Order: sequence, then C-alpha cells, then structure tokens
Amino acid sequence: MSDLPFTLDQLRILKAIAQEGSFKRAADSLYVSQPAVSLQVQNLERQLDVPLFDRGGRRAQLTEAGHLLLNYGEKILSLCQETCRAIEDLQNLQGGTLIVGASQTTSTYLLPRMIGMFRQKYPDVAVQLHVHSTRRTAWSVANGQVDLAIIGGEIPGELSESLEVIPYAEDELALILPVFHPFTKLEKIQKEDLYKLQFIALDSQSTIRKVIDQVLGRCEIDTRRFKVEMELNSIEAIKNAVQSGLGAAFVSTSAIAKELQMGVLHRTPIEGVVVKRNLWLICNPNRYRSKAAEAFSQEILPQFANPGWNQDVLKLTQKSLVLTTLEVATPTSSGED
Repeated sequence: MSDLPFTLDQLRILKAIAQEGSFKRAADSLYVSQPAVSLQVQNLERQLDVPLFDRGGRRAQLTEAGHLLLNYGEKILSLCQETCRAIEDLQNLQGGTLIVGASQTTSTYLLPRMIGMFRQKYPDVAVQLHVHSTRRTAWSVANGQVDLAIIGGEIPGELSESLEVIPYAEDELALILPVFHPFTKLEKIQKEDLYKLQFIALDSQSTIRKVIDQVLGRCEIDTRRFKVEMELNSIEAIKNAVQSGLGAAFVSTSAIAKELQMGVLHRTPIEGVVVKRNLWLICNPNRYRSKAAEAFSQEILPQFANPGWNQDVLKLTQKSLVLTTLEVATPTSSGED
C-alpha cells in the first residue's frame, strides 16, 4: 500500500471519540470544532470504505471495524510518543518526560516526595504522575504509556509474562482510633477487641479495600465480622472521620505521619499482629527505557526501598539497556518483523 488510508490526526480523533463518547466532547478535548471532527471521520470512513460508528444512538458507538482500527491506532500513537521521547533523550536529561504510574495510596503519600527529589536534581525533565487502579496502571505500563509504576494490588494474570514485577517496599497498615477512645489508654489490644469497634472503610469494591481485607485475613482477622458504619471514597476522608470520633480504621502508616505527630489520631497496636503489604515496582523491559526513567530508578527509588532492592533494579536496568541496544543496533534484512 503506497499511501496509508489514515493520518495520525485521524487516529487521535478516533481515540478521543471512543474515550469521550461523543463527537462534541471529543472536539472539546482536542480544542477543535465539532464540524472539523465530523469531517475527519467522514473522510476516514470514505478512505477505508467501511463505517466506523453506529450513528443510531445518543452515544457514539464503534462498529467492529471501528474497534479494530482503534486497537491498532492506540499502538501506533503509543509508538509515535515513544519515538519522540527517544529523540528527546538525545539532549541528555536537558528535557524529556518521565511518566510514573501509581495507585491511590502511593500516589498521595509516597510519589510526591520521590518526584520532588527528582525535580530538584533534574528541573528540565517534565514529570507526569498517572493515578489509576492497579489493573489500569499495569496495562498502561504494558502499553508503553507509563515508564514505571509503584502499586500495591495484584497484577492482572495476563500481563505477568510481559511485565517485570519487583518487590519494592513494605507498607505497614495501622489501626487508628480517635484520641479520646477508651482503647487508647491500653498499651495493646487483642484481635477480638477489633470486633467491638465501629469501622470507617473505603468502598467495598475499591482495590485498596480488597487488599486491606486480604492482608488482614492473612493475620487471621476476619473483616467480615467488622461493624462497618460508614464507607468513604478517600483515605483523607477516612482520617477526618476517625479524628471526628466516628469510628476506627486501618490505613497505611505513610498516610498518618503528620496526624500522629500533631496528636490528632492515635495508632493502636494489636497483640501479636503486624499488618503489612508489599508494594511492587512494575515496568516493561521490552519497551524503550528513557534516560529520565533510568535516573529515577537509580537515584530516587533506592532511597525508599527495602534493603537489597538496589541489586534487583540494577539487574533490571542492565537487562533493559541490552534490549534497547539490540533493538537499535540490529537491522532487519527485510521489511517483516
């Protein structure tokens, strides 16, 4: 095929419509007019000689051909972004972009400190932090949309072979109570005492809630017996609710350092129980690894990691460099992959 029947702009428009659900919202997100978007879609359908949208409903629905083009289009756009970032790297960290992914807790209490340290050393590198569920974050790393991520949930099984998953750090979960609760006078409480408390928790469908329940279950604490009086949608809201005397909660110790120092929350130990979960570093060793990502991995990540983690990431970095070198230095004898 001498001339491609689509342009990168048309692929960007197709992706925007699929994400936004309408031509108008897609036009707004791309800062162009709706007629311009409609015209580009019409031209694309004429060039491909196939309809890409079912226009009967109120929401723009992709046809089978539309889904197929979107799937390949996202890969094409991802490779274009990767190409631009590789070229930017020639400036040797005098520019470029670092994209880090995270789940809710790590993005709120851990990543800002790490990114702040990185920005002090490399102020010319633009840093983006993408915060989503563990599943969505893992797919973003696999697709090359995110350089690396730190997450606390389970990686989707279908990505286990394509992602490098390294134990990064341990995150301890603490039981917090209002400072005026009777249990705060005790040096420690027993497991059975937990079932006497009223709890504030995240929504039962949230990833963090499920992880906390799993970790507590491994400590032989049955969260099904908890009296959950209220479900909230953020860690900050839960801390405020506990501080106001509405109940108890389990939260990451990284989320309560300031409150404990100020004396507005009480951390209550449980006899014979230390509740911890693993945090994982994930990246895709088969994708281009930018100099910014290398610098972040070598200079920032070790400062917050488990002892001995440095050796693991060094092996990962060396592997990534070898793969990148092979991809750049080994020409193909034909146009086929």
